[in-house]
Amino acid sequence: MLNPPLFSLLNHSFLFFFPSIPMANISLFLLPLLFSSLSGFLCRSLPPTPTTAVLDVATSIQRTQQIFALDPESSMTDENTVSDSSSLTLQLHSRISVMKTSHSDYKSLTLSRLKRDSARVRSLTARMDLAIRGITGADLEPQFGAEDFESPIVSGASQGSGEYFSRVGIGRPPSPVYMVLDTGSDVSWVQCAPCAECYEQTDPIFEPTSSASFTSLSCETEQCKSLDVSECRNGTCLYEVSYGDGSYTVGDFVTETVTFGSTSLRNIALGCGHNNEGLFIGAAGLLGLGGGSLSFPSQLNASSFSYCLVDRDSDSTSTLDFNSPIPPDAVTAPLHRNPNLNTFFYLGVTGMSVGGDILPIPESSFQMSQDGNGGIIIDSGTAVTRLQTTAYNVLRDAFVKSTHDLQSARGVALFDTCYDLSSKSRVEVPTVSFHFANGKELPLPAKNYLIPVDSEGTFCFAFAPTDSTLSILGNAQQQGTRVGFDLANSLVGFSPNKC
Repeated sequence: MLNPPLFSLLNHSFLFFFPSIPMANISLFLLPLLFSSLSGFLCRSLPPTPTTAVLDVATSIQRTQQIFALDPESSMTDENTVSDSSSLTLQLHSRISVMKTSHSDYKSLTLSRLKRDSARVRSLTARMDLAIRGITGADLEPQFGAEDFESPIVSGASQGSGEYFSRVGIGRPPSPVYMVLDTGSDVSWVQCAPCAECYEQTDPIFEPTSSASFTSLSCETEQCKSLDVSECRNGTCLYEVSYGDGSYTVGDFVTETVTFGSTSLRNIALGCGHNNEGLFIGAAGLLGLGGGSLSFPSQLNASSFSYCLVDRDSDSTSTLDFNSPIPPDAVTAPLHRNPNLNTFFYLGVTGMSVGGDILPIPESSFQMSQDGNGGIIIDSGTAVTRLQTTAYNVLRDAFVKSTHDLQSARGVALFDTCYDLSSKSRVEVPTVSFHFANGKELPLPAKNYLIPVDSEGTFCFAFAPTDSTLSILGNAQQQGTRVGFDLANSLVGFSPNKC
């Protein structure tokens, strides 16, 4: 409502210049002008999202070439961790900066990544499908072997997807190791001696006998009872975590001291794996950041946590923060939980747009049903965003229609929409955005959805279809954005360029 004195002043000013116009008509004349001015002010205050984004082709190609010159040894140092009474911050590394690639060219590296990514997605959707049917890990036949934990495993060289690592200390005194961050898992674990089967890692295998704080958990403890799959042997708790693709980790469930820089956290429940499939080659184990009771944030009683994923092809670092609030200027979306599986974090997406045009995708394509089916989760371990096939087709077709001036190229692996940009140094492409409740929008940088797949200038649209009802927002779309999980208020916050 307009301020009465202000409105009166405007009326008198108008009469001074136009004395012949009746007073009754002045208000009718002024109101449209005032609302038009207010609308203009609001538009200036809230600039519209650009309908196009610029992709720096030359820089992207240069990074695909420089990746083979990175020296992982330079990043393998003990790191300082910033902490106070309420917050905890630790360094975050890309996989390539921790373990030198064995591939000779970028295309073979990309194909390997996509193969790992497909295995990751299969494991997540399989776990969700089982949960919908009311089948938990406890209902499946355990893989526990004989006393020496020997059991068949599959090669991990091309399985799984562990793209982001943090340096932590396990035990007292702490043994520094790299661990994969995973928002799709709850149980944290580390490879332990003696190893019946252990995959290659950059650090020495953790030796429990060298730690003064290593304590086995009994079968009657709450932590042991919270496991999906457990077994009791000689009064101690054994665990198994299966990742849905034939790989798993098996060992003792224990409590240990976990150290970040100068901050030590005691009695953290984790797996001491004696038989491990090489799901996360390079890292010593996994730090579970899911929503279950055994996850690391849950054990910390953290009210929130956030991460910023750096470019996977760089050796730059960012941070993983606990108990740090979402910035006030973040784009926020509802955080939902599944009644059948509390591990996953579901994002309240209402729609998507290309070039500023809202796509004709039903909101139900992104929503979880009452029985826990469908929905879209946000996952740090999945690289490429997966959308239900019908939704993906609408998105892809709209993007292709808006990029008809770019030279198309043959599809690569799971990518069916690719371009030959070898003759370009920069290209302008339509902005791809996610939309949330209350009109909030998250526009993605062009480099987060048009990515190089070789060093020759082939770029592909970094989305893929899935036959599953479960959609996944992957880490390619999250790069360069701080993603915060406000667990206390059930919100997810996105803060671009705050790494």
